[in-house]
Amino acid sequence: MFAPGEHGQKEDGAGVSGFTGETDRVSGEYHYKNGYTQRIYSDAHYVPVDENTAPPRYYTPPEKPVREHKAPEGKKSHLFAKVFLACLLCALTGGLIGSAAMGGRLNERVALLEAQLEALQEEDAAPALAAQTASALPTTAVSAGSGLDAGQIYEQACRQAVGISTEVNYTNIFGITSSAPVSGSGFLISDNGYILTNYHVIEDAYTRGLDVTVMLRDETEYPAEIVGIEAEGSDLAVLKIDATGLSPVSFGDSDSLQVGDDIYVVGNPLGELEFSMTTGHVSALDRLITTDTNAEAVNMFQLDAAVNHGNSGGPVYNDRGEVVGIVTAKYSDTGVEGLGFAIPINEAASIASDLISQGYVSGKASLGVRIDERYNSMYSQYYGMPLGAYVYSVERGSAAETAGIQSGDIITGLGDESVSSYSELRGAIRQYSAGDTADVSLYRAGESLSVSVTFDEELPGGSTGTGRG
Repeated sequence: MFAPGEHGQKEDGAGVSGFTGETDRVSGEYHYKNGYTQRIYSDAHYVPVDENTAPPRYYTPPEKPVREHKAPEGKKSHLFAKVFLACLLCALTGGLIGSAAMGGRLNERVALLEAQLEALQEEDAAPALAAQTASALPTTAVSAGSGLDAGQIYEQACRQAVGISTEVNYTNIFGITSSAPVSGSGFLISDNGYILTNYHVIEDAYTRGLDVTVMLRDETEYPAEIVGIEAEGSDLAVLKIDATGLSPVSFGDSDSLQVGDDIYVVGNPLGELEFSMTTGHVSALDRLITTDTNAEAVNMFQLDAAVNHGNSGGPVYNDRGEVVGIVTAKYSDTGVEGLGFAIPINEAASIASDLISQGYVSGKASLGVRIDERYNSMYSQYYGMPLGAYVYSVERGSAAETAGIQSGDIITGLGDESVSSYSELRGAIRQYSAGDTADVSLYRAGESLSVSVTFDEELPGGSTGTGRG
């Protein structure tokens, strides 16, 4: 039987802890798990501190004049028709006074003319109504089925996207302590100053107690409070600035995204608040991207719009001006373009709501086991055991203990999902909520068996609330 030795512990956000030996960690990079291959992706936000010792330059585009919406040429004939019908209606109405005997037939004619005149007026009012709706888009959700051009989306995004900066202290090669900005992007999700961004954009500030500054399009700067984070499994954070009357985004439905859909990315590339917009398409859905070799995979969609350092945390818009994703990572190899990734907004919006209301994400499922990550295909073949998540220990009073899971078991499946590794088990658990029940497939002492488990709730700090949910 596989016997774990002495090694370190890593806490998990889904009620599973992983134990690892020495592994190569790539700081600030993302990895795409695809079978047994691994590709590296970089955070789309850092300006390396040893390459940028000057504060960032923040540029704000000038206000654009309001666009005039001209009526199409074809409407001129409608104006002539309206005048003609109005005159004819007046003449016939006057004739009614002196021609009472013809009243019945004339009344019919008048009613017909009034209906035609009303139809023309409604037709002429349609372009004006559309123009009024479009002009209100920066603060109003788009009606179902309507679309915007790129210029309208950009004007709207400039009121909603923000720049985020943190001053990081470091020691240069001469031993002199200095500071440099680490910059990223974010966007407003309420009119009173709540902002959604990536956790890794403000990770240094959160872990080291540094100040965070948020910049709006009008060059106004605000100190920001970190309201809550969700680092494991989502890479999200919520900030708060002391401001009101802001223009929040409207959320779209990221579950309805399809490969080929037009998307627009607005953010702060290269650490400068230039409100750059890049355009592209959804390239693929449901990519599992992890922040390092041991972290939990985050579900993202792939896009081919250009993203660079500083874009992390920025909004991804659909063609209706709704935010459908959060820019998070890009492919890190040189010579490769058009490989960016974004977190779908449906999950992000739910997490943000929990962070604002209670400071943590509620209802997360916890199994209550610790997994030895060293167990892999090599050990599986050597010991003649199946691939899976090797249970190092079971937490006392946890859902796993109640279900009868024991130390030394190998978890090979959860519900309808097969499990061949620690990360796959964590991903499978994330599909459930506290209080849900699922079957766990196990391998124990040469036999396969199945047990039923009812998940606990994962609480802040990695603790579990036994029996909650």
